[in-house]
Amino acid sequence: MEQKEKRKIRYTKMVLRNSLMELMKKKSILSISIKDICELADISRSTFYAHYKDQYDLLKQTEEETLAYFEDILNKYKDMHSRKDTTQMLEEMLTYIANNGDTIQVLLSENGNIDFQKKLFHHFIMHKQVTKYISENQQDEETKKYYSVFLIHGSIGLIWHWLKNDMGMSVQQLAKMLMKWTEHQIKT
Repeated sequence: MEQKEKRKIRYTKMVLRNSLMELMKKKSILSISIKDICELADISRSTFYAHYKDQYDLLKQTEEETLAYFEDILNKYKDMHSRKDTTQMLEEMLTYIANNGDTIQVLLSENGNIDFQKKLFHHFIMHKQVTKYISENQQDEETKKYYSVFLIHGSIGLIWHWLKNDMGMSVQQLAKMLMKWTEHQIKT
């Protein structure tokens, strides 16, 4: 019985999250009511309040789950330094992004929370697995930060384009492209 209840809760949260993301494709969180979310999800307001304080809490929890997933992947690969490991890490991230494309698109869109976007960029820019690919020839820490910002924003822009164009290439192809372009940029 307990397992069935957990599945029901997961399903309810998923439906509410998907409804919020669907609404945020069209408008800002400021314009979305709990009534809007519940109607789209076909779930009562009392069920909504059993899980979330308000629509902002639902958005915040969605953002936190997304950030936690990326942080887990980055930590999983923190002591691995080969090109193969980095490509594998990218493929894991891109698979997650592909499987959660609607949510990621909304979170990174103009209707998403700018604070979430800053946190996401900061996670990547400051992570050793990412910064180790910034030229070891660069002695200047400030230059390394600029390279990091450039590469992360460019990569996220490319991923955004990939999502918006129905993921026209495979995860593996995109990971290889990102690796190739990053290595090329660092070498020049």
